[in-house]
Amino acid sequence: MNKKLLDSERPLSLRNDQLPLPHSHTHSQYLKAATSDNTRKAYRSAIRQFEKWGGRLPSDRDTIVRYLLDHAEVLNSRTLDLHLTAISQWHHVQGLTDPVATPLVRKTMDGIRRIHGRPKRKAKALRLEHLTVMLAHLRQLPDSKKKYRDIALLLTNFFGAFRRSELVSIQVSDLNWEPEGLIIRLERSKTDQDGEGLIRALPFGDQSVCAASALKHWLEVAEINEGPVFRPVNRWGQVQAKSLNPGAINDLLKTLGTACDFDFVPDLSSHSFRRGLSTSAARERVDFELIKKQGGWKSDTTVWGYIEEGQQFTNNATVVLMKKMADIVKAQE
Repeated sequence: MNKKLLDSERPLSLRNDQLPLPHSHTHSQYLKAATSDNTRKAYRSAIRQFEKWGGRLPSDRDTIVRYLLDHAEVLNSRTLDLHLTAISQWHHVQGLTDPVATPLVRKTMDGIRRIHGRPKRKAKALRLEHLTVMLAHLRQLPDSKKKYRDIALLLTNFFGAFRRSELVSIQVSDLNWEPEGLIIRLERSKTDQDGEGLIRALPFGDQSVCAASALKHWLEVAEINEGPVFRPVNRWGQVQAKSLNPGAINDLLKTLGTACDFDFVPDLSSHSFRRGLSTSAARERVDFELIKKQGGWKSDTTVWGYIEEGQQFTNNATVVLMKKMADIVKAQE
């Protein structure tokens, strides 16, 4: 029998590109892992808000435009962008036509950004002076486990340039002590979705400012030999077995900022540590690659942005001009 005839008469349903996808627990795990938990939560919240307003999925162009018009003056344009992304992703996953991709929706959103868009509020970058004041405040407090935890947390978060989710996920098994200092290895972080891992080196230094020494002291005082490194401490000074909640880092910063009479307390957040490390290093003319490495930044653009922020007064055209003008003034006196 002719082989070509057999191939041509093979039912279309048997073609590889037409076969139904296999469904298994492993496949579901891979699909779930493709999107981070935080992103998934944000998308679910966005969809709930859309449906609470009266939207239905699948949706259409006109419904989405009405949703944008109703919320243009109520929600931040970045929030609306997130909502559109969530709706768009839902349609893509279902294999349906994406109404968000239509020119009318895109142009409407462009107009909303132009008219109502506001600059993203940035966390206040902690300077070395700020960190010094906060540490001085903590050290004058009565001895307690919480005191030593907070000292270790401040120094580790600043010099390690950790995101708060990374900091609270550190386990004792992630700590590698060397004669020169401490190496912290995490299997995964927020921007490391492919599991390449994260490494931070904290060299030993002067005891008053050494993150590695402060961390070792906290572990000894709290008698932590395994499990989470940073943990809650209750009002009776008892160290809990669970990891510290990420939100507690923001609360601690604002509490310390208030106690130290800082005038920028509302602008303090966990990101103040990362911004602080990068901008402080830039002011001290630390090499670009060293700053990028310590913060684990993937984007050169992000790092250059921090460097420009840290050097905006020193790398400034007016510095030379003011010096020249001052010389002219002195010559005329």
